[in-house]
Amino acid sequence: MDPATLIVVLIAVLIVVLIVARHVRVVPEYERLVVFRLGRMIGVRGPGLVVLVPIIDRAIKVDLREFVLDIPPQTCITKDNAPVDIDLLVYLKVFDPMLAVTSVSNYVMASTGIAMTTLRAVVGDLLLDDVLAKREYINSTLRAKLDEVTDRWGIKVTSVEIKEIRPPRDVQEAMIKQMAAERNRRAMILEADGKKQAAILEAEGYRESQIKKAEGDKQAAILRAEGISRSLELVNEAASRVSSNTLFLQYLEAITKVAESPATKIVLPMELVTGLTSLVRSIGLGRSSEEKA
Repeated sequence: MDPATLIVVLIAVLIVVLIVARHVRVVPEYERLVVFRLGRMIGVRGPGLVVLVPIIDRAIKVDLREFVLDIPPQTCITKDNAPVDIDLLVYLKVFDPMLAVTSVSNYVMASTGIAMTTLRAVVGDLLLDDVLAKREYINSTLRAKLDEVTDRWGIKVTSVEIKEIRPPRDVQEAMIKQMAAERNRRAMILEADGKKQAAILEAEGYRESQIKKAEGDKQAAILRAEGISRSLELVNEAASRVSSNTLFLQYLEAITKVAESPATKIVLPMELVTGLTSLVRSIGLGRSSEEKA
């Protein structure tokens, strides 16, 4: 075989290989091929091995995995005419490859554009305070509105998340001052509550100590009274064991000591005089009876 013929054969084999490589596809699980035959869509192929008819078949690959659109920061005007910059993430997923190919030329660009315009519309209906405080509401509203539009493209909006909201500088400064004032207020409240609790505990402690002290004084008084009562009982018992004669003898001893004083007059109680008279009589009767005996 001459060199010219060999070159032609090699070129022919190379063309066949290229055609076969182009029209024999191995489609992974997360992709689909939308196949057009002579310009007419004949269906979706995959996953697995897909063989296309050379020259007359054309396939467009569609990824079914969820993807994210990082929307550039958008300056939106709120209902009270305050400009805010908002960063947004939109998560989408193709659920119908045929619609994604035939209903829109570039569903990624189209989804990005509709996300920007819908974001401005939603923020424009809210006040600045609501925009800063109601992120979840904005996320859910955006997701619902976007999903209504992208549904006809065969795309499902799975989630919308606001990355950051940047209000104007003067609003940020006012918010910082407000936060500082709120922290100071909370600190003052906590300090006042602490002082209140300390005063309550101190008062309760003082009350408990006074109660304990009063109980101690009460017990001490009871014990002292019991001691005095017991002492009086012992005195009464001792006095009951002492006879009247012994008492009168003690009176006589006391009178003797008083008589030794330089005083010329001695005053005696009537009871003592009566008792001495009875004692003398008893002594005299006792002696007379002894003499008769």
